[in-house]
Order: sequence, then C-alpha cells, then structure tokens
Amino acid sequence: MDRGRPTTTCDPSRRRERRRAGPNGTQDRRRALDRQREPLPTRVDATSPLPAAYHRVLSTGLQEIGVELSSAQRSAIDGHVRLLLAWNRSINLTAIRDPEAAAIGHVIDSLTVLPVMRERGLRSFVDLGSGGGFPGLPVAAALPADGALLVDSIAKKVRFVDAAAAAVGMAGTIATFTGRAEHLAGVPGHRERWPAVLARAVAALPELVELSFPLLVPGGVLIAWKRGDVSAEVTATTRATGALGGGTVQTADVSVTGLHGHRLVVITKTGPTPDDFPRDPAVRRRTPW
Repeated sequence: MDRGRPTTTCDPSRRRERRRAGPNGTQDRRRALDRQREPLPTRVDATSPLPAAYHRVLSTGLQEIGVELSSAQRSAIDGHVRLLLAWNRSINLTAIRDPEAAAIGHVIDSLTVLPVMRERGLRSFVDLGSGGGFPGLPVAAALPADGALLVDSIAKKVRFVDAAAAAVGMAGTIATFTGRAEHLAGVPGHRERWPAVLARAVAALPELVELSFPLLVPGGVLIAWKRGDVSAEVTATTRATGALGGGTVQTADVSVTGLHGHRLVVITKTGPTPDDFPRDPAVRRRTPW
C-alpha cells in the first residue's frame, strides 16, 4: 500500500448519476445542433401582418409631422417592419419588438427628417450606423430617394437590410456597405461625394462631424438624431467643424407624441475637408475633440 497517498471513496450512487447524465446531456446537445433553424423570410408575404394598432399609431404620427405617403411608399415601409420583426425573433436586430413601438420608435422617428430634407432638395444620402435599416430605408422610400448608402459594421444587420430592400422593391435605390464609417471615406467614389449624411443614435456630435464631413460635398449636411439638451455637444462641435472644413449648426425640436425630447441637429459643411481626416479610432480616443 502507498502510505503517502490518501485514499478516497467514490459514492456509487453519484457514479451512477454521472453515467445517466452524461449520455443524455450529449444527446440533448446533438439534438439541438441537428435541429434545423427555420429559414429567415425574404418575402413580405411570408411574414405576419401588422396589427391595426401599428397602422393607427403610424397614421397619427404621419399627421403630426405633416408627411403624406403614397400606397406604394407605405407598403414598402410596412414590409420593412414586418421583415424586421420576423428576423428579430432569430437575430437580434433591434431592442424594439412590439409593432406599435416600432411604428413610433423606428418609422416615425426616422421620418421626422423628411421636412428638413425636402426643404433642402436632398435626394441622396449616406446612413451611418443603419442597424436594421433605420432611418435609411423608410427615408429612402418616403422622399423618394435617388440613391442611398446604408452603412453598418455588423454583417448580419447588413444582410438583413439587403434582404429587406430586395423584398420591398428598393434594391435599385439602396446600396449597403459593411464596415466602419471611417473606412468609407477611403473607398473610391465616396469621399466628398454625398449631399447628406444621416446618423441616428450613433455617436457624439464632434465624432459624427469627423466621420461624416469627409463624405460630404461642401454645402452638404450632417443630420443627427438627438435627445435632451444638446448645448454641450454643440459647443464641443465647433472645434471639429473648424478643423474639417468649417460648418454651421442648427437644431430643430421634434414635436411628436411619443418622441418627447427628440431633436434634429443639422450641421452644414462649408469647405473642403483635409485628407488626413477621419483619423484612426485609436487616435480619436487619445485626442478627442
């Protein structure tokens, strides 16, 4: 006997439990892996219809912002929402899962920009951080846009936007870019080309100026969705606009039921942007505006 090694006694009942649990657990995992996930819908008619409450909330919101949509525009926007809610059950695209909440929190919130864009004659734009396609897809449908580029760094969200645009007949209007916004300015054909950049809940205003101004033609506008008091952000933006070509800032309050405290910040670029912008994200973190 090895007197230097302690002896242990295994409870036979626990050994039997492990033997029973082991194979069963493995089989359960195999069944989970083998189970085929239902294919995500790529046609609007393969999704559930939207409830009457969604249509009621949407119609009320459109009246409040003074926007009228044709039946084709409304159908495209509704189809986008139907696909979003269907995909969201399998892929996390948005925290909003209720149709009524989507009507006000996604669609109407996105379309509050229409009066500003129509007043300025803006018919093409880049949507930075588009996520599940908001504000880009409904804005493109409602303008209607000549062209829109929806940008997001998360591939699954871009795949959804591509599928939704095709399903609602807007693949010829909407293009997508998978990657970080600062990389887009280095892609041929995008630097200082666009008349408008939209940014909904993406970043602070100085950061948005650095990301968007390299894409904008002189005279183009950055339109950012914000909430609450933005005076500190607007003040901090002055240094960024000065370094990236100069700009003027205007704010417009949004008066819509369910969007209390929302406002749009419109920053107009006045001159060309130096080639060394936008900076690398690490540089921006070390030397913020």
